[in-house]
Amino acid sequence: MQKQVLIPTDYSKNAFNAIVYAFELFAEEDCTFHIFHSYFLARSAKGNVLFPEPEPADYDRAARLSGERMEWLKKKVGLLADNPKHTVYFDHKFGTLIELLEEKVMRDKIDLIVMGTRGITDDTKVAYGRNSVNVMENIRGCAVLAVPANVSYKKIGSIVFPTNFKTHFNEREMKTFVKIAQLGNSEIQILHLGKEKDLSERQRNNRKELENHFSEVKYTYHWLEHKGVKEGVLSFADQQNSGMIAFVNRKHWFFGSVFSNPLVKSLGIHSKVPILALHDTRN
Repeated sequence: MQKQVLIPTDYSKNAFNAIVYAFELFAEEDCTFHIFHSYFLARSAKGNVLFPEPEPADYDRAARLSGERMEWLKKKVGLLADNPKHTVYFDHKFGTLIELLEEKVMRDKIDLIVMGTRGITDDTKVAYGRNSVNVMENIRGCAVLAVPANVSYKKIGSIVFPTNFKTHFNEREMKTFVKIAQLGNSEIQILHLGKEKDLSERQRNNRKELENHFSEVKYTYHWLEHKGVKEGVLSFADQQNSGMIAFVNRKHWFFGSVFSNPLVKSLGIHSKVPILALHDTRN
């Protein structure tokens, strides 16, 4: 069965890099890629009393501009989209990004979203742009892979997977995670901040469940003591020269506590490691 991959674009070089990364990541897989742009007029937001409602001509102008840029992107993507295993669709629509992505995830049965970590503004003072943070935090229907602007795809030697073994794993998303690991014959490094002997019965049961998910890939356990979550995860990934970090986002806990941290920038993790956000089934 073909994988369905959604790639949001704002027509920036960072977004284009995410397209290239996705094509190369799934180079040997039958895939359908949905390249999508959402455009919006801030003045059209309901309840916005500071600005007058846009005129019909404003909407027409925005649609025309988006269409012209999409045609330009089609031509650019066409220069590299020659893989017979791949089908590529392009679409653009008026509306807010999160609402439109949620709609497409459900309608097109999307398995994975791939996007850049920063958009057209490319603010180097922040590790992740607003859109990438919003998508990773708010899209709950599929896994989300955020790709830094200067990262080219290469086979991923290892993927760090921090867990406290308290998570309810989403089976569909775990299959996507395992597939990504299999594509590069990657080792999944399961990282726990604490002592193995201190695991509760519930945590031990969840650990067995995790091992069932990872039965067809290589995985190793790593236990770090006397380390905070932020420092432990990022330092470990940095020391291991990991090719990716995957995590289960439990109601904004992980991303908010780790990847909005200044330590991300001090270690340079944000500029060289793609981030795969998975979801707890209770969310």
